[in-house]
Order: sequence, then structure tokens, then C-alpha cells
Amino acid sequence: MTATIDELLAKAAVPVSSSATFDVAAALRRLAADATKASPTPDMARAAEAGKRLAVVCRWVLNEPGAAVHVDRLAEDTYGTERGEEHLDVDGALVFACLLYLTGHPESAQFWWQLAAGAGNRAAAYCLHLHHLALGESKEAQHWLHEVTHSVVDSDAPDETFLDCLEMFARYVRNNGSAATPPTGDLEMEVDRLATKDSCIIVGGPDRRLADQLHDFARR
Repeated sequence: MTATIDELLAKAAVPVSSSATFDVAAALRRLAADATKASPTPDMARAAEAGKRLAVVCRWVLNEPGAAVHVDRLAEDTYGTERGEEHLDVDGALVFACLLYLTGHPESAQFWWQLAAGAGNRAAAYCLHLHHLALGESKEAQHWLHEVTHSVVDSDAPDETFLDCLEMFARYVRNNGSAATPPTGDLEMEVDRLATKDSCIIVGGPDRRLADQLHDFARR
């Protein structure tokens, strides 16, 4: 005799014991434990906050008056007839590094920040501090923080006023927003063009096309 559909479904059903009970307290404990595991650790939270502050500082640097002029000079230093560190526009290196970071080239940004910081630019050293902090590299982050507050390049060692101002600025922007404009798509395309220009993983420097695009960005 052929079984009916109801009989087949009845045989396939998973038996449920009537004596089984649901342990509400145990379930709540499991949920609490899962929530704890999902919460970011203090190190993760500190790294995420450092990344946010770095993006704020980079946008601020990119929107500073004269940023495009400094990149102009850096392009001349890089592709002109005279080359060498003695001709490096340090502020231009800082601006270029911040642009590289905001357009997704952090390794190249680190290289140019290091050039600027090595020449005594404390804003670049602060960017490196935040960059390494965001990567969870505490030792490197501490080194660059020391460079911010105890620069050996300056004739007079700076106090912590500079750092305090940067921290206050980052907090203000985080809480109130900022008019600092992020890089446009045109700027990003120019950076990507430079990044694919040769086989080196580090972007070698800005050229006239990028400098002109940055001037257009400044006029927006």
C-alpha cells in the first residue's frame, strides 16, 4: 500500500522530547559572552581612533593655503634639473604624503612622511605616530611621538604645545565635523597614474600634472 504524504511527513519529523526545557539563564550567559568577544579590545579601539585622527590631519594639511604651491616645488625638486635632499620642499613632502594616504597608498605615504620628519617637520612626525598607532605598532608610534615633542632638529627643543594643538584640532573635527574637503576623484586618478608609472612600490614623487590638479582642487 502506498503511503500518503501525511504519513511520510510524520515519519520524517524530528522527535521532540516533552521533558526538554529551555535554560534561559544559560542562554543569556552565552549571549553575554559572545557580546564580550565581539567588543573591540582597548588596543583595537585605540588603533581605530588613531586612524580617524590621521585622516582628519591629512585632510587639514591638504586643504591648507599654499599646499599646492609646495607640491609645485616638490615636483620641481623631483623632476627638475637639480635633485637631492638639500632641494627637498619639506612641506611639499608632507602634503604629498597626506594625499597618498588619503588615496589609498599608505606605504608610499610613510616613505614621504619619513623624509619630511627627518628634515624636522613635526607634523609629519605626528602623522607617523598616528600611522604606526593605527597599525598597532606601539614601539614605532612612541618613537615618532618622541620626535614630535623632543625634536633634535630644532635649535630649541619644542614643548608639547604643538602636540596639544593637533590633538585639540582632531577632537574638535571629530565632534563637530570639518569643512576640509577630501581628495576628488580627479586627484585620486592622478595619484594612481603615478603609482602605476613604474614597477617601484613607492610612488616616486609628484609631477606637473598632479601639481596642476592640486591647484584645481585648491580653487574649489
